[in-house]
Amino acid sequence: MENGIGFFDIVWSIFWLFLMVAWFWVMISVVADVFRSKDLSGGGKALWIAFVILIPWLGVLCYLIVRGDKMHQHNVETMNQIEEAQKDYIRSVASVSAADELERLAKLKESGHLTEEEFAAQKAKILAS
Repeated sequence: MENGIGFFDIVWSIFWLFLMVAWFWVMISVVADVFRSKDLSGGGKALWIAFVILIPWLGVLCYLIVRGDKMHQHNVETMNQIEEAQKDYIRSVASVSAADELERLAKLKESGHLTEEEFAAQKAKILAS
């Protein structure tokens, strides 16, 4: 008989480590969702947190059954808000001022790449926006 750690022991330890990480992930997700829920009152939030802390397995399972659809909606709303904020930031950083655009058009006109009519049409577009 061998007195060391065998292959099965390592695999079993990795399996339990995976389950612990998954459990903490679900637990943190549930607690975070309780706090960001706008449709729960303060007392409702306190009851859910107490339930999840005092009877963790049952509390998390009940929360996922009762409010799992709202949890998904909260995640979608958060992702949409992040995406909109990112788009707004990109627009604000990438926007070019009208003066810069007019200067660029003037250089193109001077170099002969734009005719007077094309220049006037582009200038009108820039000034209209």
